[in-house]
Amino acid sequence: MRATRADLSTATWRKSSYSNGQGGDCVEVADHIPGTAMVRDSKNPYGPALAIPARAWAEFIAAL
Repeated sequence: MRATRADLSTATWRKSSYSNGQGGDCVEVADHIPGTAMVRDSKNPYGPALAIPARAWAEFIAAL
């Protein structure tokens, strides 16, 4: 398997509703990328993002 770099320049990121208001513990998701949910640390918006298959992300959210 080979890693590829997604173009996230037009991605719309949203913070988790469970992130605190002081800027800590923030997770952001860009979930309008076909077949994939992108997840990143909002404190490092230019850092890496995890690409999670949409089905696995939906199962994860449902389990929470």
